[in-house]
Amino acid sequence: MIDEVFLYRQMCDLEGHQALQRGMNFRMNPRYSVVLMSQRSNAPYQDRILPDGMTIEYQGHDVQKADGAPPPKEQDQPRLTATGKLTQNGMFADAVERYRAQAAPPEVVKVYEKLLNGVWSLKGYFDLIAYRYESDGVRNVFVFELRVRDEQDIDISAPLEIRHTRLIPSEIKKEVWKRDGGKCVLCGATQNLHFDHDLPFSRGGASITAVNIRLLCAKHNLAKSDKIE
Repeated sequence: MIDEVFLYRQMCDLEGHQALQRGMNFRMNPRYSVVLMSQRSNAPYQDRILPDGMTIEYQGHDVQKADGAPPPKEQDQPRLTATGKLTQNGMFADAVERYRAQAAPPEVVKVYEKLLNGVWSLKGYFDLIAYRYESDGVRNVFVFELRVRDEQDIDISAPLEIRHTRLIPSEIKKEVWKRDGGKCVLCGATQNLHFDHDLPFSRGGASITAVNIRLLCAKHNLAKSDKIE
């Protein structure tokens, strides 16, 4: 997982939108869709990361609250609007069905997770591979399955350059890339590379000097993460 941390405004700027108000955003970018998830106890939906650490179950979204109608949590999550148009649930479900029918590759979904009010973690890019429409004990809900992609280099925008966060400035990335020869420092792999904090940011590692940054492939980046307590 990427787990880059953004303030809300930084996240909006990165996606090129003034406000990310919807949790589900089909094709927000021509290259990918965006979902906002939360595992907090007060979250409105039951999103979760499965024990394999690679798969997210993301719950579809409710109808909007309307005067005279039952509460949204008592109504089936809709695939269509009252006028017959696809809801966000329907768009995501249609994408899964096109993938299952081998009519299209899996939809690429960029996932952000809410950590605190105004603070979000970029989980990375995932493939939308399945969905279920099932009862939660009260009504029927969509449950979408997202599997982390091997290829994470999707963004076409430049990274934000902000000091004193775990984001790495562009000039530091360029310096590290040249120093490490564009390959994983542990195995020499040249694909699926990540800029890694040698001393983790959570333990005080700096992002504003190349001394603490190195190139790791996805395999070794994940292996390192598993060892950090």
